[in-house]
Amino acid sequence: MVDRRRILQATAAMGAAAALSQQAGWAWAAGQGRKSTLNPNKIRKYVTPLAVLPVLAPARREAGGPDHYLVGVRQFRQQILPRGMPRTTVWGYGDGSNPRSFRTPSATIEARVDRPVRVTWANELVDADGGYRPHLLAVDPTLHWANPPGGSTGRDTRPAFTATPGPYRGPVPIVTHLHGGRSLQDSCGYPEAWYLPEARDIPRGHATAGSFYDEFGDEFAQRHGAAWKPGTATFHYGNDQRAATLWYHDHTLGMTRVNVYAGLSGFFLLRGGSGDLAPGVLPGPAPGPNDRPGTRYYEIPLMVQDRSFNADGSLFYPASRAFTDDAGPYVPNGPFPPIWNPAFLANTMTVNGSTWPVLEVEPRRYRLRLLNGCNSRVLIMKLVTERLAPRPAPAALPIWQIGNDGGFLPEPVSLRQLLLGPAERADVIVDFTGLREGTELYLVNEGPDELCGDNFDPSDPATTGQVMKFTVGRLTGKDRSVPPEHLELPRIRPLGRASRTRKLALDEQLGDDQSIKMMLCTIDADGHAKPQHWHDPITERPALHATEIWELHNWSAHAHPIHLHVVQFEVLGRGKDGTQPPRPGDRGTKDTVLTFPGEITRVKATFDLAGRYVWHCHLLEHEDNDMMRPFRVG
Repeated sequence: MVDRRRILQATAAMGAAAALSQQAGWAWAAGQGRKSTLNPNKIRKYVTPLAVLPVLAPARREAGGPDHYLVGVRQFRQQILPRGMPRTTVWGYGDGSNPRSFRTPSATIEARVDRPVRVTWANELVDADGGYRPHLLAVDPTLHWANPPGGSTGRDTRPAFTATPGPYRGPVPIVTHLHGGRSLQDSCGYPEAWYLPEARDIPRGHATAGSFYDEFGDEFAQRHGAAWKPGTATFHYGNDQRAATLWYHDHTLGMTRVNVYAGLSGFFLLRGGSGDLAPGVLPGPAPGPNDRPGTRYYEIPLMVQDRSFNADGSLFYPASRAFTDDAGPYVPNGPFPPIWNPAFLANTMTVNGSTWPVLEVEPRRYRLRLLNGCNSRVLIMKLVTERLAPRPAPAALPIWQIGNDGGFLPEPVSLRQLLLGPAERADVIVDFTGLREGTELYLVNEGPDELCGDNFDPSDPATTGQVMKFTVGRLTGKDRSVPPEHLELPRIRPLGRASRTRKLALDEQLGDDQSIKMMLCTIDADGHAKPQHWHDPITERPALHATEIWELHNWSAHAHPIHLHVVQFEVLGRGKDGTQPPRPGDRGTKDTVLTFPGEITRVKATFDLAGRYVWHCHLLEHEDNDMMRPFRVG
């Protein structure tokens, strides 16, 4: 059982040291990077036009059947820093038949409600000679992770060592998860269903696929009559859900943080059905797969991510636990992983794969689909007229939120600031109507430069406090969209009565060696938290079609975004006792909810797809080190 008093003492010390720890981390980075680390203040802002993410065209459309895509993962170089600075080697998804389509964030997949999509995800992380590519970043092999060197008996385990190891340099496993999508277990991107590229030099004895790859591949073949080929997995998305902003990203066990940071993410937009609005009601058009050059868009997806760079343009990500603290001794002489860090908040903001971009807009309404794609950073965003305005920054324009993770809200909400935890999405309308040509507005971030807790200082106003710039140009045509305050959004069908309430906790596990680890826990009849590791027996087993309430007790010192695979849930309440109403942006349905320290967050979901899935914290560093649990439906 967790010793509450010791935990509180330890986390109080952690909280007091959090900002200093991040500053110490940057001091470490500067020390390590006297030769290489790039100072973010030397990166020019608002000189790169915003990249409007392209849309993938299906490889083929099946009459009366699904749209088929072949999507590979490759390594390439991209101009993320402003022109004149070095390009960055990254990973990304793209059309396997078109090398020019690969980028990060990757091209959008557009889908229609109730029209299935079938994607073959191919691991193409090989070089020109067919040899495997090692990871761009340092992979800690002491976690409970995919562990290809463990072979068929040791894969998906926490391996034992006789000496502290260096980073894993072998072939890289991937598996892609459609975040917010409804799919059976064989297509959900289960963390232990990973697979290596089909490279010519896979080391002898390595496992080439995860523990569930063969089982799920057999299920898929029986259900759809198509076998998975080595180095690939084909997933089927039925799209039988509300129109919504979804996204796809890597989900490999113990490696999600580094695979996503390297570039593996993209939008998946679901349109149509009774949960959508008629064309023309909202600002448009949005990007399409066969658009002419120069097409003007009034609906634009925006993926906000923080990144750090070395002077040669390469990605900077900590290669040692010393970045965060002086923890030790390291495995096997102590409990601390030598490379993994409890969190990483980078020092440079990117939007759609460019640092601090600028978008010229017309004086009319725009629909922006915002996604917090950061590993650990909570964003609190505003639109202001001065990029270095005194804190708190004055809001120049209201942000009208019309949707979230699961689709449209019950009604539009006018906000002065937009709070998004990692993986959360917001569908918003910004009205530039009436602004004079040449007006400049800035999307700023007042979230913390540390893990978000009860009290924090806003982010650095000169760097991570700035996100992107909007410059108002001239109007080229009449805006026929409906003003957001007059929108009537589609009706949301409420979930039925819950048959069970589960009490679960987010807490720190404190060992005898004083090491602290974020954990998901069950709560026993006496109110004590029992930490559950990834490998422990499954404790959450909803019956098929059951509707349950999950009470998430956050007993930790930080906010955690909690994501449940395969379901969209209703947020019922928040606060010290879980009875306060949800925030306006949390109404409707969601798949990720930001839980705050010392509060109970109550969510209700119907589990109507049988199979094995996961729920976890979407702070990717936490997810990768045991803050994730399987659950079984049916």
